[in-house]
Amino acid sequence: MNMVSIDQDRRRTPARPDLAAVHLKGRIEAERYAEATALVVSVPMAPLTAQPDGDARLANQLLYGEPFAAYEKTGEWTWGQAERDGYVGYLPSACLLPAGPAPTHRVAQPMTLVFPAATLKSRPIGWLTYGALVGVESIESGFAVLATGGFVPAPHLARREDAATDWVAEAERLLGAPYLWGGRTPTGLDCSALVQLALHAAGRDCPRDSDMQAAELGRTLAPGTAPERGDLMFWEGHLGIMLDATRLLHANGHHMAVAVETLDTARARILGAGKGPVTRHARLDAAAGDG
Repeated sequence: MNMVSIDQDRRRTPARPDLAAVHLKGRIEAERYAEATALVVSVPMAPLTAQPDGDARLANQLLYGEPFAAYEKTGEWTWGQAERDGYVGYLPSACLLPAGPAPTHRVAQPMTLVFPAATLKSRPIGWLTYGALVGVESIESGFAVLATGGFVPAPHLARREDAATDWVAEAERLLGAPYLWGGRTPTGLDCSALVQLALHAAGRDCPRDSDMQAAELGRTLAPGTAPERGDLMFWEGHLGIMLDATRLLHANGHHMAVAVETLDTARARILGAGKGPVTRHARLDAAAGDG
């Protein structure tokens, strides 16, 4: 097999000129190769950046319990690949722990609290966001007993195999969440994270960034096709979810929040701002999967 240079899209290629994942040996040229170490995110949200720099722009966020394949740890930073969507970058090493048993549940509410005891009158010791993954050992007095310690209200969790039946309704749970470039939680998220989080809750695979989603999600509809609930509308560098034939739900920098507006209003404003017209109208299949 001929050796090739590093993929131009380094966001999903665990390779640098000096280091690459061992499974890329023979395909990607690098000075050395490394086996993955299985780690897991141990904080409510961990910032992933393209450089090992605390001032670097946020590229993505990983949630509590999400697995991370680590290829290098250097001081305060660990370089590797998020296993859920393949995103590559640096995480603070303090945000990671060795992987344990596979999580059994996901947080199904925008946020939840972690208590030291199975009583609502106890003082919380932590918090988790929508989509976080946890292991549950048992249910006690209406609380889920976490394998890592602590108690979470059982109604705030869903079993991982119990996929949400309406992914658009899942996205609607995040209405009003503030906009944050690279964010992926109800405390701050961007347009593609809104789509990804909702699809993940429904048991569907979904890439991270809007250009990836434009290339990989759904089937393209002909111009002039009437929108339906769950359709995706793409612009250059942006997308939103149709709630019905006229209303669009999207995380956007104009409202600095997840907001609902008519598609006509969004189209006119985005075009007027010089950001171009809708570039793609896509529809997902009804079954789990990306269409």
